[in-house]
Parts: sequence; structure tokens; C-alpha cells
Amino acid sequence: MLSEKLRAALDNLLPDAGEDETYLGTPTLRDAAVLIAFTDRPDPGVILTQRPQWLRSHAGQVAFPGGKIDPGDRDAIDAALREAEEEIGLGRHDVMIAGATEPYRSGSGYIITPVLGVIPPDLPLDPNPDEVEDWFEVPLDTLFNPDNYTQHHANWQGQDRHYYDMDWQGRRIWGVTAGIIINLARRMPSGWHR
Repeated sequence: MLSEKLRAALDNLLPDAGEDETYLGTPTLRDAAVLIAFTDRPDPGVILTQRPQWLRSHAGQVAFPGGKIDPGDRDAIDAALREAEEEIGLGRHDVMIAGATEPYRSGSGYIITPVLGVIPPDLPLDPNPDEVEDWFEVPLDTLFNPDNYTQHHANWQGQDRHYYDMDWQGRRIWGVTAGIIINLARRMPSGWHR
């Protein structure tokens, strides 16, 4: 069962890669959480969202369902589940939580806790048009293969910034989302889901 394999992989993570955007020196970090939803099928996938083009921040970017941890949330897991339900209509009862990993510090001012869970395949997800333009599933073997990413460097707010970037079927997976994936992919035991 995929959820058991995922829990075992989390129990056997390699030491923390420690690669995030701490070097950008953001002084105040707000707590946030994202849900990395693995689909329970012979060849698992991961659910990602595409943000609407008209949003003021992170317009059009690919992301995991997630957002800020609100005062009413019990913890990062509760926040990730709430956000996934609000953004793509993924019911809490459909997610089998495997656990959470170390937070990722973003240059945009968030300390993001990735929450890992397993969901049934082919759920009829319904994106909220105020937050999500579309959702899609990327095969796990593609998404979590660091060789599929290119590392880039750019000047961002006066600082040299490096980030990872991958094109998958015309969708650009990059920045914080790619950073979270790369960190986790490097720490997961090889072939954990087989």
C-alpha cells in the first residue's frame, strides 16, 4: 500500500539537504503549509495546481495546494488539508496523512511545512477559480527525478538567486515548488514506492 511505503520512506529520510532560500535573508517568516498529495495507483503521481494569471502574487505559477497557517488551524497538517479543500475541493476524508517534513524557507517570506499524504486516484477535484486556474497530476518518477530539473541563477531584489526549473507538458515547475520537490527527492530512499 502506497501510504505504508510513504510512511516508511519518511522514517528513513536521508539527512536534511538544507537547501532553501534562507540565503536571501528574509527577516520575518510567516508560517505556511502545503499538501503533497500522492495518488495511490501502480505508477503514482502528485497533484499540482496552476494559479490564475490575474493574481497579484505568484500569478500563473505551479504550486502545491496550500497557504498560510491561520489562527484557527491546529497545526500545519490541519492548514494543508484546509487549503487543499478550499483550493481544489479535496476532502480531508480522502487524504491519508503520512507525515510532514522539515520546513522550507522561501525568499517571499514564508516558512513552509510540506505535508505528505496519499489520495485515491482519479478523484473529481473541483478547483476554486478564485485561487486555482487548473490542477494536474505529474508522474512521481518524473516529478521527483532531480535529473529532470535545470538549476538557474538570476538577480532577484538585488541578490543572486538560484532556483530549479522543469517543463512538464508545457507547464513550468520552478522556484519554491521545485525546491521543495528537489529537497524531498534527494532525501527519499531510492525506489521507495516500488
